[in-house]
This record gives sequence, structure tokens and C-alpha cells, in this order.
Amino acid sequence: MVKTDILVVGSGCAALYFALQIPEDRRVLLITKADFESSDSFLAQGGICMLRDEEDYQSYFDDTMKAGHEENDKGSVDIMIRSSQDVIRDLIACGVSFARTEDGALAFTREGAHSNKRILFHEDITGKEITSHLLEQAKKRPNITMMKYTAMLDILTSDQKDSHWSEHEAASWQAANQNEIQVGRNNWKDRPLVAGHRVCRGAVIRDRDGRTDTVLADYTVFATGGIGGLFRHSTNFRQLTGDAVAIALKHGIETEHVNYIQVHPTTFYSEQEEDRSFLISESVRGEGAKLYGKDMKRFTNELLPRDLLTIEILKQMKKDGTSHVWEDLRPIPHEELMRHFPNIVEHCREQGYDVTRECIPVVPAQHYFMGGVHVNYESRTSMPRLYAIGECACNGVHGKNRLASNSLLESLVFAKRAAVDMLSSYQAENRPLHSVDLDRYSDAEALEKEYAALVQDEIEREGGPSATRVEYRNKFAHHTKKTDAVRYAG
Repeated sequence: MVKTDILVVGSGCAALYFALQIPEDRRVLLITKADFESSDSFLAQGGICMLRDEEDYQSYFDDTMKAGHEENDKGSVDIMIRSSQDVIRDLIACGVSFARTEDGALAFTREGAHSNKRILFHEDITGKEITSHLLEQAKKRPNITMMKYTAMLDILTSDQKDSHWSEHEAASWQAANQNEIQVGRNNWKDRPLVAGHRVCRGAVIRDRDGRTDTVLADYTVFATGGIGGLFRHSTNFRQLTGDAVAIALKHGIETEHVNYIQVHPTTFYSEQEEDRSFLISESVRGEGAKLYGKDMKRFTNELLPRDLLTIEILKQMKKDGTSHVWEDLRPIPHEELMRHFPNIVEHCREQGYDVTRECIPVVPAQHYFMGGVHVNYESRTSMPRLYAIGECACNGVHGKNRLASNSLLESLVFAKRAAVDMLSSYQAENRPLHSVDLDRYSDAEALEKEYAALVQDEIEREGGPSATRVEYRNKFAHHTKKTDAVRYAG
């Protein structure tokens, strides 16, 4: 058994930023399923939003609400926007370099569904720029231990009576969640805290050598990312299969809107099923790129919100009888194209396309997860001593559909709030934990399929008719290949 103060499961920007908020007198163990660079935070191309000034507040708020079909938690949206400048200051202090104007001021761009330019960026690798600097800082901290190729198999729990966590404290934890539910967050189930009033005590893990062990922690933080690894076409890394959501479902921890899955409308088309879909950023469309059907004529407004644009592209594909549409980057001035989107240009070149001379094939692919483990404004889950941050958590900020470039910001804002909340009432847990039968975790493949089925079943349970269709990977074909259970999957 390994003992630490705080266990963080994940290595994306939320996990790293959280860990960096913890003082050096607290031990942090950070584990990740693959290597430290294989998180979707590294893949974010477009940028990160920031409130430019008070005059832009209402516009930014309204854009976020409109993109989310007015189902967003208004309190979460306000917190995210109001906290944005603080987060950007932290990132710049950490060494992150954002694009600047000729006079040295921060340069802003605009993406789909934004009414103003409020997005900071670093070429077309903003996520990599941010996350690599956070990772560099985390590796320097003596109190942060990092383990790669280490998977969370389950969480450890104990009854409240076997923990220093009193019944009053546990009830207060749950009440803090329930009091912050806003209109539209209607997936909260009015049930007891969790079966048996359990408290999180750590996790069961499997390291890179295949050894199974337990980690005993005062607090555990889910930061496992999204669920794209469950789907045939996804911009996500393939190991991201919704482990936190599955384990939450297994233990009766509240989840929310698990069927709210965003499909990015434009990814480079590949016939290879196991390829991770390469994202063609909507910043490209924000700068003037056009979409054409097989007749090479425009068929939609390229700046529609992602869900609506996805529907239009799929309708056009069905009309044309094709597996993709065409995206034309030639309307973007050559100098801007090469300066702002060098990685997109290079990827297309590697695939045999010269974007300065011809259109490229694009297709919608699963991209982002708006649902997840239900959390309050401080990122607390419904189980005491367990937090969730980043894409695996649902604080309601995105509603049914995420506004472009809000994901990095939301992850960082609520990761910092989790750390502040945890430290403000930190209580060590020293009582022993009952023994754990590790043999039940010996079949890795069976466990992976079991957890995939849990998430798929919840998607189906919450599902309803949709104008889009999302296809699961063959290895996780628990349900039929195509499902209409994903609502507003744009």
C-alpha cells in the first residue's frame, strides 16, 4: 500500500494546475494512464478565452449560454468568466507565451459562436503551450510524485464510522452540492449521499509493470479527461475511456448529463478506424475558411455553434452520399495561414494535401464531453473526500454544448477552486482501511469492457432522439454500432 496526502488521477492541464496549487508540505501523487504528454490538453489548438474588460462580460456570458442552449449553470458561467484574468496571469507567470500585437499587447482572435475577439492563442498549439509549461513546473516540485502508465482501477471507500469524516461533515458536503443546483441542472437524483454513506479513501491502481496496488489518500481528485476512446471517430487519445465516470456509476456517485457529448464538426478524414482524428480548429473557420459539398458549393454558415454545424455537415454528407465534406483554407491570407496554423498546414501536407492550392476532406468526430461526474462550484463530488476536475467533471458551465475555447479555461478555473476548497478545510485521515481483494482486478480486458459498458448504458439511459449519430469503437460494441442516444452531439 502507498500512502499520500492527495491522489490526483490524470495529467492534463486541470490535474497539473491543481497540483501546483498545493503547498510543499502536502504530498501529492499524480498518476496517469499513458505518458504525461498523452492528454487532450496537449491537443487543444484554438485557444483560451479571457474576459477582456467589463464591457465584454455580458456578451461573453450570453455567447456561452446560447452555445449551451441556455441549459448552462449560470453560477458556473459567471465564476469561469470572472476568474479568467486571474488564471491567465498565473499562466503567464508560469512562462506561457501568448500571441502579441506589434505593440506588445495580448492578441485576441475569434472562433465560432463568439460575438467578439476574446481568445488568446499560441499559434495553433495553445493547449500544448499551456500544458507543457504546467508539466515542467510540476516536475520541479519536490512534493509532487508523478507516475506514468499507471491506471486507476477503482476507488477505495470506507463507511463514515470508520473514517475521521463525521456524519455532520458528510451531510454538509452533500448539502453544499445540492444548494448550488441551478435551473437546467435537472439530472441530479434526490438520493442519499451514497450507498452506505461511503467516504473516498484512495484508489486501486495498476502500474506500468502490471502490478496492482492500493493508494491510501486523504483526498482523491478525478482528472481523467473525456470518453472519446469509446468511439470510433474521436479527436481524443484512445486511452481516454471515461474511467472516472464508470467508477462513479459503480459506486453510486452522482453523475450528470452523461449523454451530452460534443462532436467537433471538422476533423481531417481518415479511413483508418483506430486513427485518432486530427482536429481542424474552428479558428480556421473564424479566420475565413469555407465548407463545400461535393459540388464544391457552400452549404452552411461556417460560424454556427458546433452542434448546429455538425448537424448541417451530416445532412450534407447524407444528401451527397459521401463520407466527408470539403474545407477550403484558401480564403485565409497566406501569411496568416502560415503564422497561425502551421501544424494544421503541416499535417495536411503529410497527408498529401497542399492547403494553399486545394481543399481538404473533413468529417465530424467525437470531441468533447460536457457531462460527467457531478460537482459543485468547488469541484466537490457527492462522495466526501473526492473531487473531480477537468473534462470528467460536470459543473454545468457548458450546458448542452461547449462554446469554443472555454474548455481550457473551465478546467483551470475549477481546478484552482478545488485546491482552495480542499486546503481551507483540510483534514488528515489516519484510520486504517480494511483489506482489499486485488484478485478481482486481475483481468484488465474484462474490467475495461465492464467500465465501457457502464458508461454506454448511462448514455443510453439518459438518451433521446438526436439529429446526429455517434459510432462506438468495435472493441466496445456493447450496444449497436450507431446510437441516437447522444443528445445535441455537436
